[in-house]
Amino acid sequence: MSVPRTTVEAVPDPTSYRPLPGTIPESPGVYRFRDPTGRVVYVGKAKNLRNRLNSYFADTWSLHARTQQMVTTAASVDWVTVGTEVEALQLEFSWIKEFDPRFNVKYRDDKSYPFLAVTLNEEYPRLQVMRGAKRKGVRYFGPYSHAWAIRETLDLLLRVFPARTCSSGVFKRAGQIGRPCLLGYIGKCSAPCVDRVSADEHRQIVDDFCDFMAGRTDTFVKRLEREMLDASAELEFERAARLRDDIAALRRAMEKQTVVLGDGTDADVVAFAEDPLEAAVQVFHVRGGRVRGQRGWVVEKVEDLTTGDLVHHFCSQMYGGSEGEGDVPRELLVPALPDDAAALADWLTDHRGSRVQLRIPQRGDKRALMETVARNAGEALQRHKLRRAGDLTTRSKALDEIAEALGMDTAPLRIECFDVSQIQGTDVVASMVVFEDGLARKSEYRRFAVRGNPDGSGTDDLSAMSEVMRRRFARYKASEAPVPAEEAPDAPGELPGIDPLTGKPRRFAYPPQLVVVDGGQPQVNAVAAVLSDLGITDVALCGLAKRLEEVWLPGDDFPVILPRTSEALYLLQRVRDEAHRFAITFHRQRRSKRMTASALDTVPGLGETRRKALLRHFGSLKRLSAATPEEIAEVPGIGRRTAEALLAALNPALNPARSSPDGAAGTEDDK
Repeated sequence: MSVPRTTVEAVPDPTSYRPLPGTIPESPGVYRFRDPTGRVVYVGKAKNLRNRLNSYFADTWSLHARTQQMVTTAASVDWVTVGTEVEALQLEFSWIKEFDPRFNVKYRDDKSYPFLAVTLNEEYPRLQVMRGAKRKGVRYFGPYSHAWAIRETLDLLLRVFPARTCSSGVFKRAGQIGRPCLLGYIGKCSAPCVDRVSADEHRQIVDDFCDFMAGRTDTFVKRLEREMLDASAELEFERAARLRDDIAALRRAMEKQTVVLGDGTDADVVAFAEDPLEAAVQVFHVRGGRVRGQRGWVVEKVEDLTTGDLVHHFCSQMYGGSEGEGDVPRELLVPALPDDAAALADWLTDHRGSRVQLRIPQRGDKRALMETVARNAGEALQRHKLRRAGDLTTRSKALDEIAEALGMDTAPLRIECFDVSQIQGTDVVASMVVFEDGLARKSEYRRFAVRGNPDGSGTDDLSAMSEVMRRRFARYKASEAPVPAEEAPDAPGELPGIDPLTGKPRRFAYPPQLVVVDGGQPQVNAVAAVLSDLGITDVALCGLAKRLEEVWLPGDDFPVILPRTSEALYLLQRVRDEAHRFAITFHRQRRSKRMTASALDTVPGLGETRRKALLRHFGSLKRLSAATPEEIAEVPGIGRRTAEALLAALNPALNPARSSPDGAAGTEDDK
């Protein structure tokens, strides 16, 4: 390994410590960013150091939000060149473990998973539940979702594999008094503490247990079946009965681990669910075709990472430690391959001692299992977000942070978010979602069918957003007008915003404290112009841009960058994503309706009931358009004249007046 390196130190400004042109080598290597105190804040590897490092010193605003924070926190950068990508992987892993950089992706458990551990480093190995960091000389099975699942499995298997499960203190005390514990008396421990079995015999029991848990179940069951038949043939019926019960216990334990891959595959199946700031990863450990354990994390995305990049970080951290060598499977099923897939496979092969493959499952059982793992990852990410949204203290903190960041006098208890959805100017719709006290209030959601420009020109997002905001706040201004007392006889005085007939709030009666638009500076300025025209001065406004999650304020040339871990940013993201979902759903409904029944909608006098009757009678528009007027008139409620008008609508080529631009008939929009 060659070690030419350079260090440039200065104040925390990327341009001040950028290496001189031509000084960065083009070979593979590992680099470190350091803060002004010399502490390592980020470690990365690259196939070409020059290309990779130069990308950090581009325009700051073009970088991922987390990367922006990293390069402005750092004060120097240095690197080490290596010979191959595999060496770079090894050095990157060792540096991350050594320096624990604050900006690197870190796989933190969303909970502490219990393992079934076998302490092979002791003279009398012990079976126990173990959590936390793995220890050298201990063999692990799992992880399991609950500790009780391990104890339940152990309870079934101890009658077949009576290994020690007691602590060191209990084991020592039993040897001193010459009397085993209760498990030794009921046959669920071979009692090595009182020399009922030797150390070698006890280790053989433990080895058999490990073989069974590692997947060699059929061989062991067949061996017990042969012993049971031999005992029966020799008239040792009590021993045969005990072996029969042992076989039943083993099969009950095996039933708890469902076979998912019939070819006996040893693999880890990995899937991700992600948003711009975080990613949830789930991994199923499959050994001998059975799911032996499941594990999950939620990680913070350090840069604009692809799925392949997440796979790289997962493999290097999951299997990099010396205590994890036995955990490297023969096959890794992943949703995408990283750029350094070949080097990563070689590195994992070195750790395992035999060939390791990285593959993307394309079809069959492995593909189906990958989809199951992906669903688990999506649910884990959703639960992670909801945990933050459901806590009252967290919501209050988020609202206070928003008020502080936007310069508001009070926390925005009512937030409205707007989004526009369209495809090349067709079926343009918009959504309005409402969050009150940090929670969605779905009864207040509204949908808008955008009418478009009066001159018939195309509708872009800015004009659509302006129209929607004008309609929403014009309704609010109208609702501010006082209601005459004679129209609300039961209410003393004026009741603005209350429907005098129902006594309920009018639609759009309550103004928000904050309006959020899905977009950046252009969208925010367009909405600000509308609010100014309407004389709305008591409503705060901001936009949330998707690319870097920037918060834009009207008239500002630069966005507000919220800390990526702030509760304010999480709440704004949830509001924005909900508005996007609501708009997309409405757009799809409108588009589907237009594509399936638009021709029938244009027929005068043909209502929804008769349209359904026609489609039910003929089965499709194609058969209906091929029918004669007499056949159509057979449908109840359809006369001869309506049938002829219907055929003219379905077959415009037969109706020159309709097909001509100057014809009398028109589209729904013309009406």
